[in-house]
Amino acid sequence: MTLRVVKVGTSLLRGDEKLSTAKVINRYSTHLAASLKRGDGVVLVSSGAVGLGCKRLGLSQRPEDIVSLQAVAAIGQGHLMALYENAMAKQGCKVAQVLLTRSDLNSRRNFSNASSTLRKLLDWKVIPIVNENDSLSPEELRFGDNDTLSALVATAIGADQLIMLTDVDRLYSSDPRMNSMAKPISDVHHPNELIKLEKSAGGGGSWGTGGMTTKLAAARIATASGITVHLADGRDSNVLDNLLKGSRGGTVFHPHPQPLANRKSWLAHAINPLGSLHLDSGACNAIELHGASLLLVGITKVEGDFEANQPVLMLNPKGQEIARGLSSLSSEGLKKHLAEPLGKGKSPIVVHRDVLVVTNRTIKDLNQEN
Repeated sequence: MTLRVVKVGTSLLRGDEKLSTAKVINRYSTHLAASLKRGDGVVLVSSGAVGLGCKRLGLSQRPEDIVSLQAVAAIGQGHLMALYENAMAKQGCKVAQVLLTRSDLNSRRNFSNASSTLRKLLDWKVIPIVNENDSLSPEELRFGDNDTLSALVATAIGADQLIMLTDVDRLYSSDPRMNSMAKPISDVHHPNELIKLEKSAGGGGSWGTGGMTTKLAAARIATASGITVHLADGRDSNVLDNLLKGSRGGTVFHPHPQPLANRKSWLAHAINPLGSLHLDSGACNAIELHGASLLLVGITKVEGDFEANQPVLMLNPKGQEIARGLSSLSSEGLKKHLAEPLGKGKSPIVVHRDVLVVTNRTIKDLNQEN
């Protein structure tokens, strides 16, 4: 059985004068149901609640303030699920609505619970339809785009593939709509290549919050966990059918050669750090090159307000992130310890290596990562 996560964005679902949203969903549902009947597992991450809400209200532009977005999403979400429910029922398949916020995945326990729930639905041959809980999430808890959400869901369930459907046929060296000389990119093998592409990518349009930047970020998250990512043109639903039968996308992002284990992937991508620890060069070298724990003696400064066992960033002397992890001490406790001279005894461990992940990973420094 191949386990896949399929992400469909607002730009594809809102339809046009010739093709309504209902018809778009019917076409996608036919192929998703066929994949399920072949014995494969599929989770659908679907945008569209805000777009549908805007359409039902007759709004010509997507609202910008968070309250209006939440209200519009509340109108559109029920309509979106009704369309999927009706379309899948025609194919003899059941669906389940799963709404997630950042806080749902910010603790290891909740991350595991979300994974277990999705896997149980898959065991029951039900297609989970996942969306960000736009109608309730305060701004600080929002994923900001369903590309990121799709990558986190793929990581949570240990998917084999993440299929991101968009309104271009593949990744290009630059925006082909703006630059006729843009070169197509068929494969991205090396994680460093992906990072460079992510830094140079542009933003999205007014209807979606994705754009190529967030798709590349999602590819980085998924491939770091050993998941193959296909970026493909979703305007033709037959493309999805071919992908679900084992074909490839216009651009394939290949898995990291040394993928993170599930717990490390959660630490690297799902948690929302509440503070930062500035480290000296010795601590940075010990963590990056030798897979060591972070000791109190290596911390030069503490920022933020956090309790013990909450997530923090670890920054090098230049202020650049090198790692993330769970601090064994609160920010208040750390500041108190730093204000006191260290004795001759062994320096206490602040972030143990088992709950620490290096985030600026390169191929050469991965030997201690897992």
